[in-house]
Amino acid sequence: MGREWESGLGMQLDAAVGRLAEAFAGIFSRETIERCLVETQGGWEDAKVTTFVPVLVERFAKERLTAAAQAEGSIMKDVPEVLFVCVHNAGRSQMAAALLDRHAGGRVHVRSAGSTPADEIHPAVVQAMSELGLDLSKEFPKPLTDEYVRAADVVVTMGCGDACPVYPGKRYVDWDLPDPAGKSLEEVREIRDEIDRRVRGLLDELGANV
Repeated sequence: MGREWESGLGMQLDAAVGRLAEAFAGIFSRETIERCLVETQGGWEDAKVTTFVPVLVERFAKERLTAAAQAEGSIMKDVPEVLFVCVHNAGRSQMAAALLDRHAGGRVHVRSAGSTPADEIHPAVVQAMSELGLDLSKEFPKPLTDEYVRAADVVVTMGCGDACPVYPGKRYVDWDLPDPAGKSLEEVREIRDEIDRRVRGLLDELGANV
C-alpha cells in the first residue's frame, strides 16, 4: 500500500473500509469499497505532503463511490450536478466550484477535478478566494475520474482538452480562461472575477432546474 497505509491492508484501511461499508450498505460490497480505496491511495503515492494522506484518500474514495452510485441510479440526485475540470485542479476549477457552491445555496451540487492534478492549490488562488470569505486552504487537487463525469449533468472544462471523456446526454461547456499558475495576485483576482461572472451566468441558465 505504501507509506502510512503499509502492512497489508493495515488498521487505517480496515477502519476506512468499515466506515464506507456502513455508509454504502446495500449499494457496494466491501470488496468494491476496498478496491476503490486502494486505487485512490495510488494517486497519492508520490504526494509531497503525506501527513493526512489516509484522510484525503478516504474523503476522495467516498466522493468517487457517491458519484458512481449516482451515475448508476442507486443514489438519487436531489439537485443538478456540475463538474468543473481543468488541468491541475489547483486554480480555475477550484475557484469555480467554490463560487458556484456559494451562489447556488444548495440548489446545485458541485465537484471539481483535474486531468493532471497538482500537489496543492496555488497559494495566490487561496489568497484571492479568502478575500471573498471562501476558504480553499483545506481543499486539495483531485484527479478526474470516470465516476465524476458519469454523475454530472453539466461538465465545464477549462483547458483539459480531450482528456475529459464524453458521454451522451450530458451538457459540455468549455470556458477559455488563463491558468492562474505563476500569475500575480492581481492577475488571479481578474481570473477569479471572470469565473464568478460566468458561474453566475451558468446558475441563471440552470434556473429552470434549480
